[in-house]
Order: sequence, then structure tokens, then C-alpha cells
Amino acid sequence: MILKPGEKVHIITRRLFENDLRRHFAGEIERVSDSALRVRGYSFVYDGATNEFLRREEERLRVFPTEDAGLIINVIPDDTDLAKLAYLVNDEGERILTDGKSFSINVSEFGARR
Repeated sequence: MILKPGEKVHIITRRLFENDLRRHFAGEIERVSDSALRVRGYSFVYDGATNEFLRREEERLRVFPTEDAGLIINVIPDDTDLAKLAYLVNDEGERILTDGKSFSINVSEFGARR
């Protein structure tokens, strides 16, 4: 397996239809098998009324299938503060995920520009 326990990841669930819920997840991998990842972290859900991704406050434990073509998995730096992650829109209108310190990633390429 290319991923290992202890690594931090940002996972985007691709939408199949325009009105599908837009979900992202950021967390630390606890366990890995040939078919799944067990990840502890935070869920983000897009709120169309405010045009923002909202983070669920409580930490969650999720299992993601490793062979799901509907997932985009980004490996993020080990020093990323998962509890501080938030989305913002920069001056160019691009959606950025950041911990406000050393980590940021532009997720506009995944259709987040709305």
C-alpha cells in the first residue's frame, strides 16, 4: 500500500450529479488494508446558502475504500494542524484549504469555485 498509518490526508468525494452533497474529509490515517483506509479527522460539507465549506466540530472516524475512483486523496504534511483547518477564498476567487500556519492547498481545480 502506498499510504501508511500516521500520514495525514485530505479526501474529496467526487460528486456524480450537480446536486450531490459536496463532502471533504481531512485526517490522520490510523490503519491501512488492501481495500480500505481508517482515518480519524474532520468532515467538511458545502453549504450552498453561504457558499462555504463548513467543518463539523467533532472529530470523526471514517473508513474509505482504497479502490473507489470517486475519491481524490491528497497527502498533506505531517505538521498540519488538523483541528485548525478551514476553507477560505483568496483575492483571485480560488478556494484554499489552510491550517493558518504552514499548510495550504488550492482546491479550486476540483470545482470548488462557486
